[in-house]
Amino acid sequence: MNDFSTKDSKIIQSADPKASYLAHKEALDKIVTDILESGSYIMGPKVKLFEENFAKYNDTKYCTGVANGTDAIQLALRACAINPGDFIMTVSHTAVATVSAIVWMGAVPVLVDINDTYTIDPQKAEETLRKDTSKKIKAMISVHLYGNPADMEILNNLAERYNIIHIEDCAQAHGALIKEKKTGSMGICGTFSFYPTKNLGAFGDGGAIITNDQDISNRLKLLQQYGWKKRYISEEIGYNSRLDELQAAILDYKLTWLDVWNDRRRKIAEMYKEALSQLPIELPVETEGNKHVYHQFVIRLNERNALQKYLKAKKITTSILYPLPVHLQPGYSKLYIRGEGGMFFTEKIAKEILCLPVYPELADADVIRVIEDINSFFS
Repeated sequence: MNDFSTKDSKIIQSADPKASYLAHKEALDKIVTDILESGSYIMGPKVKLFEENFAKYNDTKYCTGVANGTDAIQLALRACAINPGDFIMTVSHTAVATVSAIVWMGAVPVLVDINDTYTIDPQKAEETLRKDTSKKIKAMISVHLYGNPADMEILNNLAERYNIIHIEDCAQAHGALIKEKKTGSMGICGTFSFYPTKNLGAFGDGGAIITNDQDISNRLKLLQQYGWKKRYISEEIGYNSRLDELQAAILDYKLTWLDVWNDRRRKIAEMYKEALSQLPIELPVETEGNKHVYHQFVIRLNERNALQKYLKAKKITTSILYPLPVHLQPGYSKLYIRGEGGMFFTEKIAKEILCLPVYPELADADVIRVIEDINSFFS
């Protein structure tokens, strides 16, 4: 992995898109030049090619590139016939985009607790569905958080039993596996963000929706561009949410490296796990048979703030994803319905989680330095 190693170890960042660019500068510069010379910038052949390749990579039939991951969720809900006033079950420990997409749809978020995988707790989800005697819950969005897949087998069974739509939020789980199936391929739709720091990141915003349902795919193509079937004629109220040619071309190139980069993330994660296992720290849980792709390497400890401050003094940048659950944020505190069983685990871990540096360009020597400094904090 020497071509991905950063030469400057004075400051260790928690994510480094610039290093990814520099490692592939020649190829990426050519992509930019080719796009500029082509004169095709929106909804051109590069978008179509990436959509085909991303669908194939995820073992699905269809892909629609959109402007960002939030749009991906919102368009997926629209394409699945979710209407204003419908209830959508998801989690509070997630990027706010998951919940904001529901709210902007005019739908109502029903937020439930998570378990030690940091994904939706199937037991709490079932309790919530069982108590929904009026059948207001029309869909569930399972978030594969930090690169760790949710328990799709149980959750799909719940969705089928209670006759609700099941959508996967894969914004942090590009290439993750659930018993050899890619995240995004097991629900009715899988939604993705290509924000620059993602496992598969553009050089700006971008998103996509994958599905095996042709009717949903057709509806997505209609919704993403003003509701047009024929140019300038709107069949319905649509959006302006398009993945541009430049980002599509960059993503298509980077897609060929995604598995290599994910394997590097997993190697770094194994180094952390082996070296930190004897410390008073909760390490990430990886379900047997699944492949966690470590968008974030998340530890938990009571002394979270003290450790973060200590590492910062050592020029090691960490992050907290996410410091305040969505249901406690001022903009959303009055807009959601609390699911059954409360939010005990969600609220508890918000005070304990810390994300250590994990990205493909991180050199082994830097991983070792992070480990040594964490050990020195406890000693």
